[in-house]
Amino acid sequence: MSSAWRVRSSPFVRDAIKTAGLTALAVATGAIGWSGNSLTLPLAFAFPVLWANSPCRIAAGIVSAGYFLAASRGLPQGVVNYFGSGIAEGLALWLGASLAFVVVHAVLWTSRPGTGRTLRYAAAAILMSVPPFGIVGWAHPITAAGIVFPGWRWWGLAAAAIGLLAMTTRVWPIATLVLGGAFAWSAATWTDPSLPDGWIGLDTGSGGERGKYAGLLQHREAIAAVKAAAAQGNKVVVLPEGAAGIWTPTVERLWVNEIKEVDIVLIAGATLVDRQGYDNVMVEISGKGARILYRQRMPVPVSMWQPWLALIDESGGARAHLFENPIIEFGGARVAPLICYEQLIVWPILQSALYMPDIIVATGNGWWTHGTSIVAIQKSVTIAWARLFDLPLIMAFNI
Repeated sequence: MSSAWRVRSSPFVRDAIKTAGLTALAVATGAIGWSGNSLTLPLAFAFPVLWANSPCRIAAGIVSAGYFLAASRGLPQGVVNYFGSGIAEGLALWLGASLAFVVVHAVLWTSRPGTGRTLRYAAAAILMSVPPFGIVGWAHPITAAGIVFPGWRWWGLAAAAIGLLAMTTRVWPIATLVLGGAFAWSAATWTDPSLPDGWIGLDTGSGGERGKYAGLLQHREAIAAVKAAAAQGNKVVVLPEGAAGIWTPTVERLWVNEIKEVDIVLIAGATLVDRQGYDNVMVEISGKGARILYRQRMPVPVSMWQPWLALIDESGGARAHLFENPIIEFGGARVAPLICYEQLIVWPILQSALYMPDIIVATGNGWWTHGTSIVAIQKSVTIAWARLFDLPLIMAFNI
């Protein structure tokens, strides 16, 4: 009886051991690859081979969960910081956010190697790039394209996609060598994205609190920083998300009057409120006046974007302008705008890139990320996209 039990149980034991090993590698891949250092992002290319070699569908889900949860490990603490809640709420949102990634990859997994498996991974990668699943499509391996193939633009994206698909086949060792060689060359010749002449991004340390916006003192401090930047010869200043607070005619007059005698133009984050809710926006401000440049395509789900309110006839929450205004015209330049959360997902930057921008402007409000690497990850991802399309990059964060 015991001998028969050992025979029957051995495949299960082997699969369990294999799943544990693959999951440990997936956790390491997510944790190290998404550490906030741009040059570690290519480790994410290992995820497809771990997924493909899972012994069963449940194992594929476990491996996917290990990768995603490790990559997004800062979320629970961020939730605690933002909502002032206990860690239980943070863990619940963390696990909830992983469901799309895990379910998509588990459902599309197949035990049959070959073209079918590769096409299924391609489907999963596409689904996690665009809404609705792409709304929580963090830690997407394709993000590393700009680190492995900097300056290749759409050809680099295609090369990275082919590499990811190859990692699901039996030739994955060869694909690893090719991708590793390309990355080694890139790392040896690496340069950060350039800065456009006369532009500067100003980080702020104003901190924050849920439901509170820039007061008069914060406005004064930001205006003083802008004037100091102008005195150094800068012509365009980018301020972080929310730096101009709630945008009203009074706030507009304050800013316009304060910089009327200064030869400077600003791009500043602000909040535009109406009866139905609000828009998270970028505003152009100069001594001649101000205008709304950009309305955020994808605000942070749950904390900002709350689409369920419309179902119960409630107002409030940020609007998501999913595929609107992918490019803005500013000072004769075509600008690809990315506000905070948009830097972590795939489709906003790719949609903007279709319009051949001249510059990427990325802003964020990361006061709630204290004790996490979320802002560092945002910056590393944005740097990767800027290097892929060989575009100058301006960033400004409030932390």
